[in-house]
Amino acid sequence: MKIVIINYGAGNIQSIKFAFKRLGYDAILTNDVEEIKNADKVIFPGVGEASSAMKMLRESGLDTLIPNLKQPVLGICLGMQLMCHSSEEGDTKGLGIFDCDVVRFPNQVKVPQIGWNAITELKTDLFKDIVKTAYIYMVHSYYAPICKETIATSDYGLSYSAALAKDNFYGVQFHPEKSSTVGERILRNFLQL
Repeated sequence: MKIVIINYGAGNIQSIKFAFKRLGYDAILTNDVEEIKNADKVIFPGVGEASSAMKMLRESGLDTLIPNLKQPVLGICLGMQLMCHSSEEGDTKGLGIFDCDVVRFPNQVKVPQIGWNAITELKTDLFKDIVKTAYIYMVHSYYAPICKETIATSDYGLSYSAALAKDNFYGVQFHPEKSSTVGERILRNFLQL
């Protein structure tokens, strides 16, 4: 199986690569369009600020490639947020895959949300064999509201989308590569989609 991690300068790519290594797979880090097109599974990571990450995607032409991919694609953290229509962070236009707009947590809660949090209302085979209330690792100041594409929720002062799915695209707000056995199971499930 050819697993590609998109390397566009805004990702925690080494920890994701190590997570796949623990599962017995060598993932390829690349921004090469043909390599990405020919992958069996694509990981779209993201750490950092939305507008600068989108700028890097546009400069490499990946902003037009990613929405047209046909194989399973998993957006992680900022990667998931960039798959939405827009983000309030830097007033950023996203890739428009998921039908929602990313917004900042209200002032009543401390941002960023950092640490372990429960995910509930799990849907799709991405969460196969995951207990109803599993704990995963989060680091974020912005969130995707609950929408028709929500496949998992979490709470931090309000309920929001912990994961989204549409067609062959999946996105998780949390870091599966840092979420112990639950995260490992989710990555394994993604590989089996």
